[in-house]
Amino acid sequence: MATDETPATPAALTAEQLSRADEAAAGRPPIDIPGRERSAVTRSLVVYGLLIAVALLYFVPFFWSVSTSLKTLPETVGFDLIPDNPSLKAYRESLTSFNFARYFGNSVFIATVVTIQNVFLSALGGYAFARLRFPGREVLFFLVLGTLMIPDELRLVPIFQMLTDFPVTHWSFIGSYQGFFLISLVGAANLFLMRQYFLTIPRDFEEAAKLDGAGYFKTYWKVMLPLAGPALAAITILTFQGTWNAFFWPLIIFLGNEDLFTLPLGIFQFRTQYQTFWPHLMAASVIAIIPIFLIYLFFQRYFIAGITAAGVKG
Repeated sequence: MATDETPATPAALTAEQLSRADEAAAGRPPIDIPGRERSAVTRSLVVYGLLIAVALLYFVPFFWSVSTSLKTLPETVGFDLIPDNPSLKAYRESLTSFNFARYFGNSVFIATVVTIQNVFLSALGGYAFARLRFPGREVLFFLVLGTLMIPDELRLVPIFQMLTDFPVTHWSFIGSYQGFFLISLVGAANLFLMRQYFLTIPRDFEEAAKLDGAGYFKTYWKVMLPLAGPALAAITILTFQGTWNAFFWPLIIFLGNEDLFTLPLGIFQFRTQYQTFWPHLMAASVIAIIPIFLIYLFFQRYFIAGITAAGVKG
């Protein structure tokens, strides 16, 4: 009497077993991939250990700032990183004891305007230096880069005199937003970054636009500028951060007009001639870091891509 027996389903083979079966069927011995050498593993551990140590070293000042902001004024005399009785009193008083909202609004307005004008003008100038041919282009570009070697302290007197009595019009821009916007029109580093990035874009895109009848500006606006998104993001982060943290030029230009003070100037008021309110100063500093941290958090991918691509071709 015949019985129906269902054949057992073979067990699934792993990828390694399948590869070995194929090799055995072909008459070849299986190849074992060697592991990493001990020296390579040791080298990787040393490198990662050094990187972690450096990261912790850079993190200590920030951790100390947060810790100090949670202390009372007598506790700041010691060097304990962890406060005995953490309190948010310094944060509450920092937000209410001085014109924090006014200074914060001034910083947002100034940093936004300076960032917009730098992004537009540096992209326009970078495209001109990278793609357009005109007499003296290289000399002019090196003169622009030469301004990076001039420190702000050396430019203080001529810029202050120019803003006090502007040529031809004899207007005074000291104590006004316009004075700061005027000296922050465009940065040489931003021009250099945009020029380097435009050099990495193939010319085929421009030639295709010219075949379609596009002029120089239309090619720049419709074709080249959208392709320069990573570089624009890098400039946006660098310019906003630099303007947000600026202390020297706002102190000179807004001298005597406290209504225009930015956050760095306002935070400095916690330091008097005879005493420094360290918890309040650190609390305000931590709050001032938050906008920069959020901007970098959202644009870090484009920032890294822009910086990397700008250094490919010179």
